[in-house]
Amino acid sequence: MTDTSRPDRGLLFDIGGVLIDWDPRHLYRKLFDNEDEMEWFLAEVATMEWNVQHDAGRTWAEGVALLTAEFPEHTDLITAYWTRWDEMLGGAIEGSVDILRRLKEAGHELNALTNWSTETFPIARERYRFLDWFEQIIVSGEEKLIKPDADLYRIALDRIGRTASECIFIDDSQKNIAAAAELGFDTIRFIDPEQLGQELAARGF
Repeated sequence: MTDTSRPDRGLLFDIGGVLIDWDPRHLYRKLFDNEDEMEWFLAEVATMEWNVQHDAGRTWAEGVALLTAEFPEHTDLITAYWTRWDEMLGGAIEGSVDILRRLKEAGHELNALTNWSTETFPIARERYRFLDWFEQIIVSGEEKLIKPDADLYRIALDRIGRTASECIFIDDSQKNIAAAAELGFDTIRFIDPEQLGQELAARGF
């Protein structure tokens, strides 16, 4: 029997880059006088590839130890990635939060699927109260899997009790969008709040 009390489709949001502005540059511009040197450090030392391993479940203590052993001359800068991580949060993306508020007030089902470390996500959760509007937040670090791994999407679907075709997935990463589309999600590649609002309106939201 169909549960007629549920909306036809639920919304599954990414968080970083869609609802929250997270960027290591917010911190490292305070630590570097030279923009080019900062970009070299983030491209060659504290890389996104290194960072994402914490989203996949590696502890920050382990990650910092491994990287400082490889680049001992940058120990202080590497350590700051963890000890001053909160300074990488640039604030809420207000236009997106306004859309989220409207969807919540309209009674739409809201869930989130985010690549995030279990050690740092509580910082964001405490700072941004709109995260409480989600019924479920699936955090990659807790599952030891990261997007675009199809198994993480399947865990999310199981957790929220939906099929992929019943969900609209919103993410700023093209590779995450492509993986979700292959599983049968309706997808929206987030560019900015105005575009997100237009694409949701086209779907009746």
